[in-house]
Amino acid sequence: MLRKEVNELLTQTGPETAMGDLFRNYWIPALLASELSEDDCPPVRVKLLGERLIAFRDSKGRYGLIDEFCAHRGVSLWFGRNEEEGLRCPYHGWKYDYTGQCIDVPSEAEESGFCTKIKLKGYPLIKIGDVLWTHMGDKENRPPEPAWEFATVPAEQTYTSKRWQESNWLQALEGGIDSSHVSWLHSGSLGTDPLFKGAKGNQYNQNDKKPVFEVVESDGGLMIGARRMAENDQYYWRVTPWVMPSFSMVPPRGDHPVHGHFWVPIDDENCWAWSFDYHPTRALTTTERQAMIDGYGVHNQYVPGSFRPLQNKDNDYQMDREAQKRGETFSGVWGIAMQDASLQESMGPIVDRTRENLVSTDNGIIMARHRLRKAVTALRDKGTLPPGRDTAHQMVRSAARVLPADQPFKDAMMEDLTVRPGVKQTSV
Repeated sequence: MLRKEVNELLTQTGPETAMGDLFRNYWIPALLASELSEDDCPPVRVKLLGERLIAFRDSKGRYGLIDEFCAHRGVSLWFGRNEEEGLRCPYHGWKYDYTGQCIDVPSEAEESGFCTKIKLKGYPLIKIGDVLWTHMGDKENRPPEPAWEFATVPAEQTYTSKRWQESNWLQALEGGIDSSHVSWLHSGSLGTDPLFKGAKGNQYNQNDKKPVFEVVESDGGLMIGARRMAENDQYYWRVTPWVMPSFSMVPPRGDHPVHGHFWVPIDDENCWAWSFDYHPTRALTTTERQAMIDGYGVHNQYVPGSFRPLQNKDNDYQMDREAQKRGETFSGVWGIAMQDASLQESMGPIVDRTRENLVSTDNGIIMARHRLRKAVTALRDKGTLPPGRDTAHQMVRSAARVLPADQPFKDAMMEDLTVRPGVKQTSV
């Protein structure tokens, strides 16, 4: 349970909010690189941390992320013409470069220098992997460029998608680091989803529905361990890394690709759920990549032409009660990603955490809230930069392993939970 003021502290991310300021200390995913696929392609509307922005790629391949609205009369630059190294407003022809600097005001004499005095807010936009990342904070405090393993392995080894989730970012994150629900909500999909099925670990998940949690702090966030019974009184451990503020990874299964998420606020009642799959040592197979495109695993199907899930609250997530009765799905909703999203959205845009009743399996959530609150207040009150900005904090992996009962995961699995180039993930 959280007090009302703490819930508001952690869930409000707009300009001039404490949590919004914390997010502005990181590089965050802004767009898929495929959304700006070629020079002078159409601009794209982007909303992040409550700010309405426009993204474009100019004639020289430079990426821009600037205020959506023209400084002249406030027209949306989504209607702009992307031409000759800039984005030109179609209303009166004002033109901006990729930094937001106005470079042409046709009605004014060039020698007046008027346009040099006009600049829209602009943020850097860089391509790493198949994602375009932005940093929306002060340039003086800009962290090193992202070094996450999923974004730095060769292109044939990774796949990323994103979807619009109609809830606050924090309840989405809390779903991502809560692995106790897997034995229930996803029980029907563990045996059928092509990106999950066939792993020995699934049997441990299915047979022990009372996992015991042990959570330890890491330099960038937490390592959340959940153990279930295995053979010969051993424990099956699944360890979920969380790196501040909103990166998490799902423990792997067999030789399936490893997956994880970023949860990025659009505004206080919506977020982008970024989902990735990658394999550290081999290319994704054609079958695996097609399964991701088709919405299996942590990915989803879409309303055509949008990033809104095909199953959404307007159609009750295409609930199938007959499939639920047959045991094909535990909740009646198809697909692992939308099984999660449907329940998280059902809590309302911002869940009232003053009314919840947490239990021992929520220890990861409790400790994540504690670290977030500590970091937010330290930044607000003392200017202390938060954890997770250092690229060394990003060198983490999820892992799954069977251990003797007397071996704590925090001692036995530290190497498994660290990126090791050329070494495959530790999985069961």
